Amino acid sequence: MQLNNLKKITSRNSKRLGRGLGSGRGKTSGRGTKGQKSRSGHNIPRRFEGGQQPLIGRIPKLRGFKSRHKASQVVKISALEKNFRAGELVSPKTLTEKGLIESENTPVKILTDVKPSISFSFRGVKLNKALIENYLATKKAPKPAVAPVKKTPVKKVSQ
Repeated sequence: MQLNNLKKITSRNSKRLGRGLGSGRGKTSGRGTKGQKSRSGHNIPRRFEGGQQPLIGRIPKLRGFKSRHKASQVVKISALEKNFRAGELVSPKTLTEKGLIESENTPVKILTDVKPSISFSFRGVKLNKALIENYLATKKAPKPAVAPVKKTPVKKVSQ
């Protein structure tokens, strides 16, 4: 395509409104007589139904909400004590191999129904609060010794 063969771009002339009665577009300027659409600055949303109860208000609502989080699969400590040995790793993969959960892709939460008699190592599972407290109590990790910070007096310099 060459520059001398380009088609001329034409635009539609806009209607000249409000130029007197003889122009054919004077007085009401093509807006009709009275009503909401004839007023200046009118901007009615497409969903507006003229004051009638809108469609969104007329249809029945589903109550509640649907959580975006997956529900956790629950495993109790008593089931772990039957299927695992002391110190063995408890993870979603090992739980599916032992048949305690259906899928390793959904979250797993370990709950205490009895006080645990043997210790486990957990990876990739959620623990309930009582189990975490029990786990921390058996660890008995000493608090790190922190040397007290000595405050050095700031000397004011006079000019």
